[in-house]
Amino acid sequence: MTIAATPLTISQLVDLLQETIEDNFMQVTVEGEISNLSRPVSGHLYLTLKDASAQIRAVMFRGGARLLQFRPEAGQQVLCRGRMTVYKQRGDMQFMIDSLDAIGTGSLQLAFEQLKIKLFDEGLFAADRKKGLPQFPTTIGVVTSISGAVIHDMLKVFRRHTAGVRVIVRPVRVQGEGAAGEIVEAIADLNSLTEPELLIVGRGGGSLEDLWAFNEERVARAIAASRLPIISAVGHEVDTTIADYVADYRAATPTAAAELVVKNRLALESHLDQVRLRLAAQLSGRLSLLRERVNSLRHRLISPTMRLTLGRQRLNELKARLHRAASLIREQNRERLAALCGCLNALSPLRILHRGYTIARRESDGTAVTDVSILKVGEKLRLRFATGEAGVSVEEIKP
Repeated sequence: MTIAATPLTISQLVDLLQETIEDNFMQVTVEGEISNLSRPVSGHLYLTLKDASAQIRAVMFRGGARLLQFRPEAGQQVLCRGRMTVYKQRGDMQFMIDSLDAIGTGSLQLAFEQLKIKLFDEGLFAADRKKGLPQFPTTIGVVTSISGAVIHDMLKVFRRHTAGVRVIVRPVRVQGEGAAGEIVEAIADLNSLTEPELLIVGRGGGSLEDLWAFNEERVARAIAASRLPIISAVGHEVDTTIADYVADYRAATPTAAAELVVKNRLALESHLDQVRLRLAAQLSGRLSLLRERVNSLRHRLISPTMRLTLGRQRLNELKARLHRAASLIREQNRERLAALCGCLNALSPLRILHRGYTIARRESDGTAVTDVSILKVGEKLRLRFATGEAGVSVEEIKP
């Protein structure tokens, strides 16, 4: 071992080490396990990268840490790209990380699973917080790109199955940098309007990277905070995003979302068509019965003139019958009167007087004498004859 004639100061030694290390390890890619992870309020990440036999300190500053798609955790296997540096104040060597990716499960997939667990724990996926869809919406808000086939396919469904439904399209970018921010703003803008009754948020299919805007936390929270019910329609049937879990309803495709919105209206229209047909059949049958009844009544209907004529004829008939009945009654009464007169005449005292009989009455009181024993000799009597009267005096009484 050779000892330099002139000893180095500590600063000189550290400077030499820094120059040697930083000049020769400017671009390094290492694989290792995260340990001793620290997240101070500054936003930097401090950690140790290790393998089975060695370890090295590492740091990732706030700018790079904010761009990470997943949340680093202790025990994760990661692939780091960066450079070696020497921290002169302590003489420590550390790895300055520029980019960080998960090994095994991809970074995006890991970020997806982490956010999914986080939002689930917060209750954003709970069924009891999801809003119901309106039965027959008249105004629908759509958040999607206007440059793709998605919006055209959805509008075709609305035009084919509904009439009078208004669609408000809020165009946004659906992938790439800034897409998530535009989606959040679009949801807020449509919520500020009074016309929309529900929103459809979606895009066509693609890779996990293409769909990533719908996996960002701010988009999920914007969907959860919406006062309007939201249908998530992202990708194809096999694609699943965080937006699908948070939304009030998930449709397999954007076209399926449009059909879902008009489904109840189609069912109602079909039901109304059936009711209309049944009602028309019932009305037709009822009208036929009424028509037959009217025809029957028409045949039985008599005009007022005819009714008066028939009434006059009926009155004349009744008058004739009354006259005949009156004449018959008079004749019968005349004959009965004649018979009674004959009987009365036969029993009349005058008829008896005409046969030679007389009626004797006392002169004093006019009473009829029917018993000779009541008379006295010399008593005055009046005798009634058929043609007159005569006064007499009783000269002799013979019992």
